[in-house]
Amino acid sequence: MKNKKTKEKSPSLLDAGKPDSSSEKGIETERLRAKSSNLVHDGTRTKEIQPESFAAPDTEEKDQTKSKTEEEIKKTREIEAIVHIYSSYNNTIAHVTDMSGRTITKVSGGMVTKHSRLKANPTIAMFIAKRISEKMKEEKIKNLYIRNRAKTGNPTPGPGANAIVKSLSREGFRIINILDNTRIPRGGPKKKGGRRGRRP
Repeated sequence: MKNKKTKEKSPSLLDAGKPDSSSEKGIETERLRAKSSNLVHDGTRTKEIQPESFAAPDTEEKDQTKSKTEEEIKKTREIEAIVHIYSSYNNTIAHVTDMSGRTITKVSGGMVTKHSRLKANPTIAMFIAKRISEKMKEEKIKNLYIRNRAKTGNPTPGPGANAIVKSLSREGFRIINILDNTRIPRGGPKKKGGRRGRRP
């Protein structure tokens, strides 16, 4: 038997101009990839698009001005503190804390003078104020909240409280407000003095 020769179809002139379906699919896939990866297809090759600088020069200047203003605010920010003053007719104690309650400094009349009778004196209170003001200036504190406290049951604080407030205002501190934190007895144990009270 004779082997039948398979006739190979010769490409006609009409088919020569038509592109293959496989090549069309390849071009479409390349276009899809180009869209996703910032590439442009011009039919034969893909060109990479140079990314444009979207950040305008004005934004950099704004960021610099913002950072400068933040630094200026930090520098000009006034630190606040609370001055707790306990003043009785026997002693005067000044206790400075920050707004969270952390102790900055604490000075009493016994730290300034050796004489017990002078602990509640207004002049000793001025020396107490001078000591705490030096420490507060080191911490760059400018604003103060004053909290006065007298002995429980006493109607008025001791003589040293007013002297401390005056001397602190002279030192250049800004006093925001002054409050009286004297404790008020509600019931409790019997007071000393007997049935007829204390007599001279």
